Amino acid sequence: MPTRTYIDSQSNGGGRAGAGRSVTDAVTAPGPGGSLPPVDVGLVLTGGGARAAYQAGALLALSEILPAGAVPFRILSGVSAGGLNVGLLGTWQGDFEDASHRLRELWLELTPERVFRTDGKRMVGIGTQWMRNLSGGGFFQDSRINFLLDATPLRDFLHERVAFADLKRNIASGALRGFAITATSYATNTAVTWFDGDPDIENWVRATRIGIRTNLRLDHVMASASIPIFFPPVRIQGAWYGDGSVRMTAPLSPAIHMGADRLVVIGVRRWRAPSELQQVRPAAKREALPPSQIAGTLLNAVFLETIEADVERLEMVNKLVEKIPPAERGELRPIPTLMLRPSRDLGHLAADQYQRFPRFLRYLLSGLGAKSDTGSDLLSYLAFEPIYVGRLIELGYEDTLARRAEVEDFFAVGRRDERVPLRA
Repeated sequence: MPTRTYIDSQSNGGGRAGAGRSVTDAVTAPGPGGSLPPVDVGLVLTGGGARAAYQAGALLALSEILPAGAVPFRILSGVSAGGLNVGLLGTWQGDFEDASHRLRELWLELTPERVFRTDGKRMVGIGTQWMRNLSGGGFFQDSRINFLLDATPLRDFLHERVAFADLKRNIASGALRGFAITATSYATNTAVTWFDGDPDIENWVRATRIGIRTNLRLDHVMASASIPIFFPPVRIQGAWYGDGSVRMTAPLSPAIHMGADRLVVIGVRRWRAPSELQQVRPAAKREALPPSQIAGTLLNAVFLETIEADVERLEMVNKLVEKIPPAERGELRPIPTLMLRPSRDLGHLAADQYQRFPRFLRYLLSGLGAKSDTGSDLLSYLAFEPIYVGRLIELGYEDTLARRAEVEDFFAVGRRDERVPLRA
């Protein structure tokens, strides 16, 4: 395959061929003889706690729209809870439809008890240590509590159901070109992308993010999905890591670094028209804003904003490249991107989930002002309840089926004998 040259808008002007790939564009033009190499389609999944169940529904619809066969994404990149979804796809050794159904089943098996410890003894113990630390003014230096929810059940759940050892086999067989998981380093305050894949994929370094080849394990997935304060940091090779969305400002970049020619991105935020953003909101009904609403806004900023901004950035660069006459583009060409989004607000869908939370967790959340009528955004990140998860899966499925024509056009379904074939 001819080498690819990528331009990185954050690298102060280019870089080595095959390295420095980021959201800004460029892959090679046709190789010798005018033939195009097979297209590597990348899948990018970001996070949002329980909201990532929407992605499972969208993937299920994609498996029905596309021709039967292997997983159509040779490049997988996950951040936060999106890493859980790409983890199953990257280790799957059957066809795409079976993988999508299995992912749906896994999400429907989740309950709060399978994500974090909900027994009163453990939660009271965590709450007591927090109160002791906050009231002690630093007197208790030996405390190891830096989280609200013990995620040990989620680790056990994934360990029993996802065979991470099969990831290496899929890379060796060529089913995968690259696989990446991103977390945040608490020591360096950077986004660290751990990846594995074809030998020609090189490490990369940018101002606030790096990519390191490594043997990926369940620990990396758990670190990527560890929402700060709510879930405990994960220690890997002596350093502490947390949710990748905190510091990853360019979530499309790992997939492009690994050689993606096209991208499918599944977000977990409803698209809002500019006119909707400009509307004047009604006056507040309360004299004071509840902390739960503030926390929900902060979580939205961490988990929902960066992917939207990165896709917009890529679309702008694509348009600029398209304005260059083809004969003058050299090695540059746009990277087509298919962005799938919810048609409804996933936070609003969680508004009635408060009463289904474990009793002591309801007690803690009520202290933040989160109840059935307030704090729905915050609740949506923690609502690992079958009813809410089922709603999101169904919505993702229906939203994606509604865009069948766009999906078929993007993947050139029915035209695979043309000069840009896809590799499964």
